[in-house]
Amino acid sequence: MIFVIQEHFSTHHHFDLRIEINGVLKSWAIPKEIPLQQGDKKLAVEVEDHPLEYANFEGEIPETYYGAGKVKIWDKGEYEMIENSKSKILIRLKGEKIKGEYVLLHFKKEKDKNLWLIFKKNENFKKN
Repeated sequence: MIFVIQEHFSTHHHFDLRIEINGVLKSWAIPKEIPLQQGDKKLAVEVEDHPLEYANFEGEIPETYYGAGKVKIWDKGEYEMIENSKSKILIRLKGEKIKGEYVLLHFKKEKDKNLWLIFKKNENFKKN
C-alpha cells in the first residue's frame, strides 16, 4: 500500500499525510511539521478522503478552490498497516525520507474535526 506526505503552502502552511486504505487515501492535515524524532508529538486533523490518483499531485490549486496554494510531494513510498481501529492506527512507513513506525491516536471529535495525535513510535520499546 502507498503513502504520500504533501507539503501544502495554503493559507496556513502544513503537511498532509495520506495513506491508502480501502481504495482511497485517508488523509490528515498536520499543522506544524512531520514528527521525525521519537517523542515528538504533533496534532493531525483528519480531513476528507482523496482518490488514489491524488498521491502524485504536485502543483498549484487555484485561488477560487478549497485548499488554494502550492502543493509539493515531500515524501512518498510504501507502508505496512500494523494496527487499524477507530482510535488507533499503527503503520510502518518506508519512504525516501521518512522510515519507521508511526502511531495515530484519535483523541477528540470537535465541531466536525477529528483530532488525532501523530508520533514516531519508540522502536526500542518491547512488550513483555
